[in-house]
Amino acid sequence: MRIPKPIPEKAVARLGTALQKAKTKAEYQRVQCVWLRAALGLSSAQVAQAIGWRPTSVRRLQSRYLREGERALQGVGRGGRRHQNLTLEEERDWLAPFREKAAPGGLLVVSEVRAGYEKAVARRVPKSTVYRMLARHGWRKITPRPRHPPSEQERQEAYKKTPADRGTRSPATSPAGSAGSSPVPRRGPFRPDQ
Repeated sequence: MRIPKPIPEKAVARLGTALQKAKTKAEYQRVQCVWLRAALGLSSAQVAQAIGWRPTSVRRLQSRYLREGERALQGVGRGGRRHQNLTLEEERDWLAPFREKAAPGGLLVVSEVRAGYEKAVARRVPKSTVYRMLARHGWRKITPRPRHPPSEQERQEAYKKTPADRGTRSPATSPAGSAGSSPVPRRGPFRPDQ
């Protein structure tokens, strides 16, 4: 195994202050990864064990630090739209005619949007792609509560007007109110032959 390239002496002080200024756990671990090697002379396996990384990740970050300096410790976010069909501005411009068309009633037919989107990107796309695009630009799916077309409104209103005490028993007719009954409601008297 070859001898690792030494980290400059001046870097130890800068890394110490960077450790104190770190705001997130990930940022702290990146600085700590280099600082442990520079200040204490730990190997990549020891550093990996100390911060909970793999030795290859430690070596990769340390070599990046030696090449690029403190810029390597800033870290790049892992998010992003790497497989986008259109940029956000292109999507906003493309959706403008649909927004104007839906303005009076506030409704948008997704099948029309999907057909137009497929023409714009010159390939087929899943329906979920269109729904995610609409959600990104503030559209949300609101549908009325489903109702059967031939439902009878009069019968529904008449049903709502039935007495609230329907289904309750009076004490005189309930089995628990009769003499010789068991204390458990809705059960007959206990008989030895049962």
